Amino acid sequence: MAAARALARGVRLGSYSIGRSRSLIFNSVQKRGIAACIDPSIGLTDEQKEFQKVAFDFAANEMAPHMAEWDQKEIFPVEAMRKAAQLGFGGIYVNPDVGGSGLSRLDTSIIFEALSTGCVSTTAYISIHNMCAWMIDTFGNNEQREKFCPDLCSMQKLASYCLTEPGSGSDAASLLTSANLKGDHYIVNGSKAFISGGGDTDVYVVMCRTGGKGSKGISCLVVEKGTPGLSFGKKEKKVGWNSQPTRAVIFEDCAVPVTNRLGAEGEGFNIAMKGLNGGRINIASCSLGAAHASVLLARDYMCVRKQFGEPLANSQFLQFRLAEMATKLVASRLLVRQAAEALQEGRPEAVSLCSMAKLFVTDECFSICNQALQIHGGYGYLKDYAVQQYVRDIRVHQILEGTNEVMRMIIARSLLTES
Repeated sequence: MAAARALARGVRLGSYSIGRSRSLIFNSVQKRGIAACIDPSIGLTDEQKEFQKVAFDFAANEMAPHMAEWDQKEIFPVEAMRKAAQLGFGGIYVNPDVGGSGLSRLDTSIIFEALSTGCVSTTAYISIHNMCAWMIDTFGNNEQREKFCPDLCSMQKLASYCLTEPGSGSDAASLLTSANLKGDHYIVNGSKAFISGGGDTDVYVVMCRTGGKGSKGISCLVVEKGTPGLSFGKKEKKVGWNSQPTRAVIFEDCAVPVTNRLGAEGEGFNIAMKGLNGGRINIASCSLGAAHASVLLARDYMCVRKQFGEPLANSQFLQFRLAEMATKLVASRLLVRQAAEALQEGRPEAVSLCSMAKLFVTDECFSICNQALQIHGGYGYLKDYAVQQYVRDIRVHQILEGTNEVMRMIIARSLLTES
């Protein structure tokens, strides 16, 4: 196999072209390899297979060749994302009348899984941007939808989701950022932490307190970059997700028009949680893409790397490990797709299934990527090899969009309160 021969040359030389190492993934993902049992197109409609192929092709041609550079130089690849938006990936589940693609949650999961094989970090930001666009489309009035959504769907403007604060992470309902009504504006004070895209994006979907304590006192405002009183903290240095900037978002007597409020006062927490249900599926889907790529990298490495006079592929121990990785991948994919369908259909079990998908899939996919790195041995720890970047980029998926500990709480609460 040509891909294996290219990898073999790299093993003999001690390193190989990052671009060539990345191309191995896509030869297999697009069914030029021998990975039928983990084929992500199994069970999909012809239409879904078509846009899945478009996403895989974009990942291979526009993302994978730059994945290492974006990571190492901390480049926010705006132009690449705008190219993705030209394919309909800027507002995947936003309504078509404001520029969206109008696809389902399952369709969205399929696309994000494919894109993540090319760059997890960039795809994860695109997923956050999509969530913000959906929130404006779903909870905004016609004027707000027409004002913000077309530019978001084309990614001419980029969005950030602002919920987490320095003192309120998992306990989101305790947030302190205040918005006091003064005439036809809210005067916003406070700060948000760990905001993806912060400082580089144009639209901030902000949860803030307009009423009393607890979740019912929270409202949702859309704050535009350039608003007086809006500023940003330093760019954070992170283990992964380096192709997207992360900063604190700071409000100091920031005057936001009342017309930029989504929904009524007090509905913000409900809006935030509904956004996060989809966000949990999205981030799990990004983990799937990384795990799929890592299984293929591990498999190809095992076929060409020799130890004790034989290829690693002849080791039954590693065969079993690879089989376990593949099984966990397929099980994870099935759970994500079930949760996506439940959310799309508005079924009562959707919240629990989204939490299960986020919990199980981000844990298992991190384990898959980490095991793939272990199979690579010392080479897996080198930045010349893609597998280490998948490990670094998906580690945070167990933390954001609600930590996996919180996912356990949501699932348990559902089980214990059922009649």
